[in-house]
Parts: sequence; C-alpha cells; structure tokens
Amino acid sequence: MRHDDTHAAKISRRRALRLGGSALGAALLARPLRAAGADGAALPRAMAGSDLVYVTPLLRDGRESRCQAEVWFVADGGDAVVVTATDAWRARAVRQGLDRARLWVGDEGVWTESDGAYRFLPSTLAGVSQIEDPDEHARLLEQFGEKYSLSWIVWGPRFRNGLREGSRVMLRYRPMLGASADAGASA
Repeated sequence: MRHDDTHAAKISRRRALRLGGSALGAALLARPLRAAGADGAALPRAMAGSDLVYVTPLLRDGRESRCQAEVWFVADGGDAVVVTATDAWRARAVRQGLDRARLWVGDEGVWTESDGAYRFLPSTLAGVSQIEDPDEHARLLEQFGEKYSLSWIVWGPRFRNGLREGSRVMLRYRPMLGASADAGASA
C-alpha cells in the first residue's frame, strides 16, 4: 500500500491549498520567486505573492537548526505570522529561548524534497515572539481566512479552536533591521 493510500481521508494544508486555490493563487504558486540580489524590495514583494515561508530556528551560536519546514503565513506589516502546534519544534524553540530564525519566502515544494532550492529564495533573519493577545489572534486569523479562503473552511476552525484551547500558538517573525540575506547566503 502506498503512503498516499493510507492517508486518503486526510488533506494536508498544502494539498488543500493546491486543490482549492483560486486561479490567481495557482498562478502565484507556479511562478518561482527568486531573490533579486541587492534589491531591498525582494522580500516584501515575495511576502505579498507567496503562500509559504520556510523557517528554521537559529541556535544560540547563530547556526541554523536542523529543524526546518514550509508553513502558511500572513504578512502583518513587514512581519510573517504563523500558527503552529504547541508541541511543534517552532513553538518549542521559542519556549527554549531561541528567539531568532531564518525565513525564506516563496514556494519550492516540501523542503525535504526541494534539493535546497528554497535557500535561493528571498530571505531574512528574524526575531521570533509568541502572540498571546486574543484580539490579535482574531485580527490575524481573519487575514489567514482571506488569504487561504477555500482551505480555511477546514483549517480555520482548527487554528481558532487550537489557539483558544492551547494546542496551537501564534508566532510573529519580525525581520531584523539590516539582516536581509542575499540568495544562498546561508547555504
């Protein structure tokens, strides 16, 4: 039995987005985003046109963690905001005091299958903090709902209920001033 057959009833956020996205969303996902070298507008443009960010915490000595993932996000000003399970490494890293991360913005598929292609997307170093204010949760969840409208039918209640009951947390990744990285700088 193939792996896909064992999980036929489950629909991942990535698959829901791809299956249920609008024509515009499909066009944006199909268009690879590349860093524009010294162009300081590359990251904000990428954030405006992408459904994913790739994230890895930075260890205390500044090295990247082995934990990496591609996740849904919304842009809030210049920040990237994600919702994740409380026991996910992203949330555990913040609880352990790892308050810096590297973000790459774009879509090169599942990070483990991308052959490192995501490392050539626009990237930045970011400070990480947990958002605990329920009013901020509500405001930002509305943005998630607008961005991922069809997938939000399934995922919206999971995010909302998870934040309310504590099984999910909301994290803010704030780009560090002057920390935009050139394509592949961390490779």
